[in-house]
Amino acid sequence: MKKNVIYAAIGSIVVIAILYFSLGSSSTTNLGDITAQAKKGKFKVEINTSGELEALRSVQVFGPSEARRFRVGSFTIEKMIDEGTVVKKGDFICSIDKTELFDKLEDKRLDLEQIKAQFEQTQLDTSLNLREERDNILNLEYVVQEQELILEQSQYEPPAIIKQNEYNLEKAKRELSQANDRYKIKTMQEKARMVEISAKLREVEAQVNQMVEVLDKFVVKAPQDGMVIHVKYRGSKVKEGSQISSWNPVVATLPDLTTMQSITYVNEVDIRTVNTGQEVEIGLDAFPDKKFTGKVTKVANVGQKRPNSDAKVFEVIVQINESDESLRPSMTTSNSIIAEQLEDVVYVPLEAINVENDSINYVYLKNGVKQEVIMGMSNANDVVIEKGVNDGDRVYLSTPSWGDNLAVRLLDELDGKRNLDASEPRVTAEKTQSFLQNE
Repeated sequence: MKKNVIYAAIGSIVVIAILYFSLGSSSTTNLGDITAQAKKGKFKVEINTSGELEALRSVQVFGPSEARRFRVGSFTIEKMIDEGTVVKKGDFICSIDKTELFDKLEDKRLDLEQIKAQFEQTQLDTSLNLREERDNILNLEYVVQEQELILEQSQYEPPAIIKQNEYNLEKAKRELSQANDRYKIKTMQEKARMVEISAKLREVEAQVNQMVEVLDKFVVKAPQDGMVIHVKYRGSKVKEGSQISSWNPVVATLPDLTTMQSITYVNEVDIRTVNTGQEVEIGLDAFPDKKFTGKVTKVANVGQKRPNSDAKVFEVIVQINESDESLRPSMTTSNSIIAEQLEDVVYVPLEAINVENDSINYVYLKNGVKQEVIMGMSNANDVVIEKGVNDGDRVYLSTPSWGDNLAVRLLDELDGKRNLDASEPRVTAEKTQSFLQNE
């Protein structure tokens, strides 16, 4: 019984040991045997960034900018429609507190009543003053007629009396003439007073009417169809309770959703490869299954710092070619700017590239060769191989177990262009073939 238990224990230990060594060696072999196939075809160098959608064209929705004529410096928004609401022309956008302008309107109406009272008083004064002047002229005309009659009746009187009557007539005529001149001047004066008070009355009436018209604009309505987007004011978006300046009373925008663009930022390392006209592949974080295309339309000349970052970035504007109802302002986009694109080139994964002596780039081929390569353009995943690897060749993504002591098969095209160590042997095709036969 005890012997059976011992034999079973020994057998278990042997099985575990066999599994350990077999699996261990297998995993080691697998790590060294991971390969990838060199491919030939279209090769893209892409710069991947995230961006934010905005409309290429939009109409600004203004509050009552005319209120600044009445010394209203800022407005407070009482009610406002939710951002993203689709509106028709004439629909409600927001309402603005009228208190300040309404108080000014009441004060101006009091001024208007006072001006009207002054106007009426001036009219009465003018009528009375001119009437007195006309009555005075009429009385003086009677005096002149009276003196003329006295002079006529005194023709048989002594010469002294006749002369006195002539003086009295001349005096009456002179006073009548002066009264007529005074009446003309008085009339001009009263007309000037009436013109002045009338102009003041019209001015105050116009101001009252303008205030009434401006008060109607404190209910802001959509100037056209569109989707409401709240504007940013002093770092935050306008909402109920926000204050806006009467000098820049924009409360919202109505973007044209048929033409959209993505605003993105490229770091200063990659910006040198970005140019207007380059094609862009665009995705939406909100709709991963939808893909769009676009073109770079503008690249900023001056860099800027993004919040919470010391790196310099440059603004890049990408116009989207397609129109889709799912495109909405402020959506996050993933942008792949195609900086370069090559046709019919051979490329391999970047993991396949190794470096020796800081100047020899090589790969491990599946056929057992440690082959030098000439590299071309690279992107985030792959690199173009201009010489040394052919389409369909399989390359190792890590150093194989047999490759540690193998010399590099060098390319004749790079003779004199690399920093070979003097002790480093040159490997020719004949030496490589001999090595493979020995293996």
